[in-house]
Amino acid sequence: MSGAPRNPLTGTPGPYRSCVLLKHGEIFLKGRNRRLFTERLHDNLRLALRGVGGSTWIKTAQNVTVLGGQVPQEVLVERARRVIGFNSVEPAIRVPSAVDAITTAAVRTLGAVVAQRPVASFAVRVRRRDKTFPMTSTQLEAYVGGRVQEALGGLPVDLSHPGVRLAIEVDHRETYLSWARYPGQGGLPVGASGRALVLLSGGFDSPVAAYRAMRRGLACDFVHFTGAPYTNASSAYKAYALARELNRYQPPGRLYVIALGRAQRQLAVAGAGRLQVVAQRRLMVRAASVLAGRIRAQALVTGDSLGQVASQTLANLAAVDEAAALPVVRPLVGWEKQEIIDEARTIGTADVSVLPDEDCCRLLAPPRVSTRAALPHLHAVERRLDLDEVIAELLAGAQILCPGGDEAEGDTEEDTGNAEEAGAAAATPAPSRT
Repeated sequence: MSGAPRNPLTGTPGPYRSCVLLKHGEIFLKGRNRRLFTERLHDNLRLALRGVGGSTWIKTAQNVTVLGGQVPQEVLVERARRVIGFNSVEPAIRVPSAVDAITTAAVRTLGAVVAQRPVASFAVRVRRRDKTFPMTSTQLEAYVGGRVQEALGGLPVDLSHPGVRLAIEVDHRETYLSWARYPGQGGLPVGASGRALVLLSGGFDSPVAAYRAMRRGLACDFVHFTGAPYTNASSAYKAYALARELNRYQPPGRLYVIALGRAQRQLAVAGAGRLQVVAQRRLMVRAASVLAGRIRAQALVTGDSLGQVASQTLANLAAVDEAAALPVVRPLVGWEKQEIIDEARTIGTADVSVLPDEDCCRLLAPPRVSTRAALPHLHAVERRLDLDEVIAELLAGAQILCPGGDEAEGDTEEDTGNAEEAGAAAATPAPSRT
C-alpha cells in the first residue's frame, strides 16, 4: 500500500480537527443485521489500531465511520486501509456545521493543497446527511465553489475530471471535508461469516485464497504441513511469514505446523503409487477437519485452481472432498495463475511465496500424477493404515504459533462528540517461533 498523504492543514491555526472517513462496504446491504456487522467492523478496526502510539476514537455516522485521535493522520489512514469491510479511506478535517465555517475551511483546505502541488482544476461535491441544513447540496456546492474560485484566482472548475476533488459531508453537528480518497479492502468484516481453517502452503495460491476468504467475512486460522523429518524447516518459516502478512488484514489467527513426512512414507509403502499426491492431500484434509473441529472452525479453505496442476482436476478435487468432514471452500477455483500472482503482489505475500523451500507435496511424489483418482484404490490404500492413529499422531505433534500482532496497544474509544482521550499502552507477548 502506498503511504497516506500529508494533511494540507498541518500546522495551520484554526478550528480544524483532523480525522479519517471510512466508507462502509457491503454491510450497507444488511438491513436489520447492519448493526451487528458494524460492531464487528469496529472491533476489527480497534485491533488494527494497536501499537499506533496514542489514543484513538471511533464515531459512527450513516454508512461511514469517523476515525481520529492523538495519532498522525497518515498513520490512521495506513492502518485503516488494512481493515476489510471499508470501501474507501479518506483523510479529512471536521468543522462545525455552519455555512461560514464550512466555506472558510474549504478555501483554506484547497489553498493548502494548491500550495503543495500543481492543480489545474477543482470540484466541490456535497452530501447532506442533515436534511435540515439551510442549503441544498447543489446550493452549497455552488456557494463554496464560488468562494474558492475567488480566493484562488479563478482556478477552473472541472466536475468530470478535477485536479482535486473536495468532498463535503454535512452531518448534524459537524461537517467533514476530504481532499483525497484511497481504496479500502472492501468485502465483509472478518469474522462476520464465521471461522475457517486455511491449508497454507508456501506458494502463491493458498495465501491469496486466505485473503479472499477473509474478504467474505471468514476469520482464518492456518495449518501448514511439512515433510519433516525428511525435509528441512524452510517451508515452516515461509508459512509463518505468510501467516504474519495475512494477519495484517484480520484479528491475528494461529498457525498450526504439522510434520507429515512419516505419514507420507506410510502411504507410499501402502501402495499409493500414482495416487500418492491425492492420497496425502486426503490425509491433510482429514487431519485439518479434526483440527478444525477442535478450534470451532466451520470450513476448510484451500488454494486449488481447477486444472492448474494434475492434482487439481475435477475428479481429484472430488476425491479430496470425499475425505473432508467440513465444507472445502476454494476461492480461486476459476482463477488463472497470473491473476493469482498479481493478487499476491497486491496483498504483500508474493515476496515470501517466491522464496525457495522444501515443499512436502514434492516429497515422494510420483513422476506422473494420476489426473483421475480412483476412489476404490484410495480406499484400499487407506485401509492398510490405521487412519485414526495416524491422524492422532499428526495432531499430537503439531506446533502452535501466533504470527503477527503489534507489541503495544493504544486505547480506542467510541466518540460522543468530544475527542479528548488519554493514551495508554500495554505490552503483549512476542509470538513463539519454530
